[in-house]
Amino acid sequence: RVRSSAASDVYKRQAKKFFCAIKRIMDIVGSALALLLFFPILLAIAVAIKLTSKGPVFFRQKRVGQYGEQFVFLKFRSMKVNNDASVHKAYVKQLIAGNAQSHSGNGNGNGVYKLTKDTRITRIGGFLRRSSLDELPQFINVLRGEMSLVGPRPAIAYEVEAYDIWHRRRVLEAKPGITGLWQVNGRSRIKFDDMVRLDLRYAKTWSPWMDLKILLRTPVAVVFGDGAY
Repeated sequence: RVRSSAASDVYKRQAKKFFCAIKRIMDIVGSALALLLFFPILLAIAVAIKLTSKGPVFFRQKRVGQYGEQFVFLKFRSMKVNNDASVHKAYVKQLIAGNAQSHSGNGNGNGVYKLTKDTRITRIGGFLRRSSLDELPQFINVLRGEMSLVGPRPAIAYEVEAYDIWHRRRVLEAKPGITGLWQVNGRSRIKFDDMVRLDLRYAKTWSPWMDLKILLRTPVAVVFGDGAY
């Protein structure tokens, strides 16, 4: 029985290494193809941002990746420069504590757990957020190996500081991703604790096939904008 158990453990470790290798290949191929495919859109968005507001094209922010390692997270800038982040910090703390109120979203259902009347957002920034086009530069993060195509959303450092102990498992057990179970199951319509449960469920049960299913569901979630704001 001991030998059987040891052999089973070895098999599981080898299978996990194999699946991780497949996941990385999927990330490299997928992100490279996406950057090539979306290059005209990336260029058009960059020009639109420059023409409509002052500041850089990209928004760069330190995020917490797997095992707590920080990296520079990329998005298209959707906010005015030099804005005050204290409002968002306060709302995030309430959200994590379970005390945040949902706000009216896009008029297609229940409210979203997100700041919807944010004066810091630029004219084009609102459209980029609702359409998720602001997320496209994250394919660069995936190509670098800082993120994956599928995984939990990368956390901001001040979010992690407000986490309960069990929340921290979401930044330990899986590499952050552009899309994931949270994104295809309602996004910001879901309470924080439920989002964490989805992340932990993904970390425990993920496989290349599961990643593929989530990737195939993502365009539908983006087009219909469920929970996006």
